Amino acid sequence: MTEYKLAPSLLSADFGILKEQLEIMEKAGAPYIHLDVMDGMFVPNISFGMPVLKSIRKYTNMVFDAHLMVVEPERYVEEVYKAGCDIINIHAEATKDVKGVIEKINGFGVKSGVTIKPATPVSEIYDVLPMVDMVLVMSVEPGFGGQKFMEEQLDKVRELKRLKDENGYKYDIQIDGGITLDNVRQVIEAGANCIVAGSSVLGKEDIAQAVKDFNKIFEEY
Repeated sequence: MTEYKLAPSLLSADFGILKEQLEIMEKAGAPYIHLDVMDGMFVPNISFGMPVLKSIRKYTNMVFDAHLMVVEPERYVEEVYKAGCDIINIHAEATKDVKGVIEKINGFGVKSGVTIKPATPVSEIYDVLPMVDMVLVMSVEPGFGGQKFMEEQLDKVRELKRLKDENGYKYDIQIDGGITLDNVRQVIEAGANCIVAGSSVLGKEDIAQAVKDFNKIFEEY
């Protein structure tokens, strides 16, 4: 049976009341928190880094799902691991040695992931699919929250689901960008089981209710 997981994105949080928002989401039933680490080079934006990850780790038991939007992620994976992240997800486009970086992450005993941007085909990551615990399909251009969902990216989700089923791979299929209560069923039906939601959760007046609304839809499947 497929397990569906909601991963609210910290990028949409109010950093002045971060501890409270983490507690609200965890209590409401969000198992993951999605952590977009941006360097201003791989994407044209800067988000947060190790001091934030370390400081919030002690306030929640949620799975720390780190999405590294950084050039040469191999420079940072050890620090991200030491900051308490449970899943470390790197961009296939950000390093010359995707396989080597995945091996390094796996060596720490945490889960590894690989992410592809909208223009990158799944074929670019065929060789690492047997090695990873998660594949993240970006359904917007990475770097900014609040963008419109790119429906054509669901073809990649379908391909990843087919490859997973045919080969017995173990990875979760995650999708990130423009996911709302209105389109999440479409995403699930394509094959995704780990859903990143930023403004659809942390952008809402009632964060707890937003988490519960997503979980209620997950229960239909």
